[in-house]
Amino acid sequence: MKVRDLVLMGLLAAIGTLSAGVVAVPIAAGAKVFPVQHAINVIAAVFLGPGPGALVAFAIGLLRMMLGTGTPLAFPGGMVGAFVAGYAYRLTRRVWAAALGEVFGTGALGALLAYPVAKLVLGKQVAVFAYVIPFATASAVGAVFGLVLVAALQNTGLWRSDGKKQIGG
Repeated sequence: MKVRDLVLMGLLAAIGTLSAGVVAVPIAAGAKVFPVQHAINVIAAVFLGPGPGALVAFAIGLLRMMLGTGTPLAFPGGMVGAFVAGYAYRLTRRVWAAALGEVFGTGALGALLAYPVAKLVLGKQVAVFAYVIPFATASAVGAVFGLVLVAALQNTGLWRSDGKKQIGG
């Protein structure tokens, strides 16, 4: 892993952590949806890949919990979404695939994995599919925002249209 990647991971984790108190929306059953996380997942998927993207999501979730702006539900939603987004981008080299991977990873897989976390860790009595709609909605909004940000980077020349990274050389 290059120093540039570590710096980008830290920057994305800092942005995600600091924006949590401003943009997080509380919903039922102890969850807070956080569209910025999903935008960061798309950006991390494109620039870093599935593993580092999941690490960024883990760092944001952990820091948010430590600061009181997040819940344990951030781990299955954010990390799975970031990993699936990164993998989808790696397979297709299409930013839209990363966005769809984020929505599927968070909105379906992460939401289903949130059920045991809610039940065992938070002690909440929820239905198995209780988090699917809120997680899918938040991830769709965030994924669109992530697409816009990646497009802006492409237009500034920081990201070449052939998909090669320009940031840091």
